[in-house]
Amino acid sequence: MTRTALQFDEVIRICRDLFSNKLTDYGASFRVLRTPSLTDQIFIKVKSLRNFQTTRISKVGESEEENFIAIVNYSIIGLIQLEKGFADDFKQDRNEILDLYDKFAHKAKELMMNKNHDYGEAWRDMRISSITDLIYQKVLRTKQIEDNAGTTLVSEGIDANYYDMLNYAVFCLIKLSEQKEEFKPKLI
Repeated sequence: MTRTALQFDEVIRICRDLFSNKLTDYGASFRVLRTPSLTDQIFIKVKSLRNFQTTRISKVGESEEENFIAIVNYSIIGLIQLEKGFADDFKQDRNEILDLYDKFAHKAKELMMNKNHDYGEAWRDMRISSITDLIYQKVLRTKQIEDNAGTTLVSEGIDANYYDMLNYAVFCLIKLSEQKEEFKPKLI
């Protein structure tokens, strides 16, 4: 599991770097979004992934990696919004936002490590398309919980679903990077 922990950290580093750069470009503009809007952004990304995985065509040129990175970042943004609530402006302290990003990424890693222990890293034997379907299922569940004003009878809340979507997207990014490392063209 040390390998998985290191891979998780590397994926989060890549996602955080993009998040940080966008924070520089746009400020914390995401702070005006309510959580259902963030859930819908994840919905858009996972629909794009499923379409690409089915057709192998992307007319806007977004790669699987870019969409999975977006899911990681939108999930963390969702967790930030759940904690802070949405704002009417986006004048936020950059360091506070990055600290919150790190806090939720760390909690996601702890959850991932605990689940990997219990499930024996079953995700390593799954197809990326199956993990994508699990993200899709989680986003649909989240939309239903939001439509129910956050009320559940026996289910985990919105935050648990964001953590799961985040971790599933990390798994896919790890698997995609491993596939690229395994591909070695033969010299003719």
